[in-house]
Amino acid sequence: MAKRGFLLAALVLILDQISKYWVLEIIHLPERGGIDVWLFFRLTFVGNIGVSMGMLQADSDLGRWLLTFITAGIALAVALWLRREKNPVDVAALGLVLGGAIGNILDRVRFGYVVDFLHFFWGQTSFWVFNLADAAITLGVILLLARAVLAKPEPEAAVNSRDAKDA
Repeated sequence: MAKRGFLLAALVLILDQISKYWVLEIIHLPERGGIDVWLFFRLTFVGNIGVSMGMLQADSDLGRWLLTFITAGIALAVALWLRREKNPVDVAALGLVLGGAIGNILDRVRFGYVVDFLHFFWGQTSFWVFNLADAAITLGVILLLARAVLAKPEPEAAVNSRDAKDA
């Protein structure tokens, strides 16, 4: 089961890195600044030195590498969890989180920042600029939270018999 999660992580990583290559090397978005796509969506280059939504800015080399190592530690923990996970929804969720985390770690190592470029807005209201890795991480976390909230409690007999076996 874990193999599927690792394959999904690899797919997310590949798609994320291809999209960032396209933004940087094919359409040269940093030089162009932004490209309007629809009334509510544009491609906007942001070199994000922080984490989600620009929080925890790592504006020094020390901060950059600390953030990189912390993120790598979290990715390692997710990979270890994924190896043991049996639930298919959790496997998919962890695969999404792992692939996205590795994609953003690679950016931080290569460029010193994460390449963000997907920008949704409505009128004067602008939403965060993000990338495919961020979207995968967010979707994975939402799936994990939904499963945790919606999970049916185990019947008392099953819990007691499992506890007896562990003793």
